[in-house]
Amino acid sequence: MKKLLFATLLVFALLLSSSFLEPIMAQSLYCAKKCEGRCARAGVKDRCMKYCGICCAECKCVPSGTYGNKHECPCYRDKVSSKGKPKCP
Repeated sequence: MKKLLFATLLVFALLLSSSFLEPIMAQSLYCAKKCEGRCARAGVKDRCMKYCGICCAECKCVPSGTYGNKHECPCYRDKVSSKGKPKCP
């Protein structure tokens, strides 16, 4: 009886965790695509992709185009580094 209960709880936990992973994976795919476009013309593309990904994950948006348009996403626009410079590319 204990084994059946344990197996049922394990299956339930796996199903529950997979329902949380799907939106996270979809969000990261969204961010990857949006940041790829945003960083297409960047001089240091890997750094641009890193910070764009961080900002996208936190703000859940990325401005259109490769530069500017930050008014489209105020959270993205207002993030600053410890030195007071814009964090998001």
